[in-house]
Amino acid sequence: MVRSDPQAADGAYVECLSVTKRFPGVVALDGVDLRVRQGSCHALLGENGAGKSTLLKILCGALAPDSGQIRLGGVSRRFLSTADAIEAGVAVIHQELNLAPEMTVAENLFLGHLPTRFGLLDRRALHRATGEELAFLEEDIRPTARVGDLPVAQRQMVEIAKALVWDAQVLAFDEPTSSLSSREVQKLFSIIGDLRERGRAIIYVSHRMAEIAEVCDSGTVFRDGKVVAAFPDLSRVTTDEIVSRMVGRPIRDIYHYRPREPGGAALAVRGMMGRGLAEPVDLEVRRGEIVCLFGLLGAGRTELLKLIYGASRATSGTIEIHGVPVRVSGPPAALRWGIAFCPEDRKREGVVPQRSVRENVNLSARRRLAPWGLLRPAREQANAEAKARDLDIRAASLDQLVGTLSGGNQQKVMLGRSLSQDVKVLLLDEPTRGIDVGAKSEMYRIIAELADRGIAMLITSSELPEVLGIADRVLVIRGGRIVVSVDRQSATEEGLLRLALPTSDAGDRGGH
Repeated sequence: MVRSDPQAADGAYVECLSVTKRFPGVVALDGVDLRVRQGSCHALLGENGAGKSTLLKILCGALAPDSGQIRLGGVSRRFLSTADAIEAGVAVIHQELNLAPEMTVAENLFLGHLPTRFGLLDRRALHRATGEELAFLEEDIRPTARVGDLPVAQRQMVEIAKALVWDAQVLAFDEPTSSLSSREVQKLFSIIGDLRERGRAIIYVSHRMAEIAEVCDSGTVFRDGKVVAAFPDLSRVTTDEIVSRMVGRPIRDIYHYRPREPGGAALAVRGMMGRGLAEPVDLEVRRGEIVCLFGLLGAGRTELLKLIYGASRATSGTIEIHGVPVRVSGPPAALRWGIAFCPEDRKREGVVPQRSVRENVNLSARRRLAPWGLLRPAREQANAEAKARDLDIRAASLDQLVGTLSGGNQQKVMLGRSLSQDVKVLLLDEPTRGIDVGAKSEMYRIIAELADRGIAMLITSSELPEVLGIADRVLVIRGGRIVVSVDRQSATEEGLLRLALPTSDAGDRGGH
């Protein structure tokens, strides 16, 4: 395997010099310069569509630049395929992992260069070598395990091990924590630290600014295909400064929080039990109140929202809306009573990607807009226009397919559908998952404005800065139990995380 000199003249191992990439009608990258040192973890920062993914595709050989050059250790490279990039020591750990699910861990790691003996596959050598690679990652994964049967976190470790088998000197991580628990995230960060100590050059892409601050030492900000800022030392800049460069305007308060005086109980849940809960749940959310439901992966957050919405069947419990007992036999009944739900997995459960913005916004409102089943195109057009305007949905037209929109705009379309009816209680499951910082700030603004209108909101989030930034009150859920209610003034990241951990000594105090 060809290896270049360890460092370029200016200390950078990875150099992108005036890299440009055009697509029909779009300049995806416009003369981009990037430098990453060995032993560094370098953040690529920017909103969706800023050019980060295009640059990663060029680095891994999936795309060729129209002009400019890539240099590794001072040697110019031009990759004609992903195999060329791997051979040169560049590996990208994509959000959608690039593994063969039907093959074993060992076969995935050594695919393309399986050890042989007398012309036959040497399984003993294969499994021994696999064990050695996994030992560095401190992972107890059987070499013979089928990759498709592994949880996401372990599949990601297999992907990293695969890069190390090929002696990758450059590892790029694209949104690596989107499906990981807090403990799995810390394990990943520890491994990235070990890789840095071994002299690897790490490139890290994430919308989570707290992660960037924790794991990255330098960064480059992209906007509209151009580099607008380079930070050789991220410890010397604030998150607000970085975000302002990303979105092109000052961000004084990303969360848009303002104190408000909540009204009476809009949602009252008593004695609710069902799948995902370990004991009956009681909770209240008042009119105009934002309550965040915080817990670790598997704590029961999503399950509780689905029980309230009727998407899962409750085995016991009652629900009151504005003091009136209601029977929620399923989502249609929930909508009739003014309970709306925006799921975490918007592509599978929230929107219809192959349908237009107009159709998606009006899906849940046709009972109101089309009485007796008679469609009213003018009403639906007016409703879609109003929601697009109020929520600032950025689309070429209302006829644009939702699947072609950015994640933030898909989230707004889903929210617009919920708001196309008389909503009293809004259940939001990870409403900013997978969207960039600018879109997050817009979502927080919308949430604050909805609270000002008196809508009660119960929101799940796994990002503690987000929880502390938007919530009037936090319910901590652990092991299928709500263990405590914490008001905004008393909530801290350390305190909430301690309460959410399985080893917490908070007891099973029910707070509401």
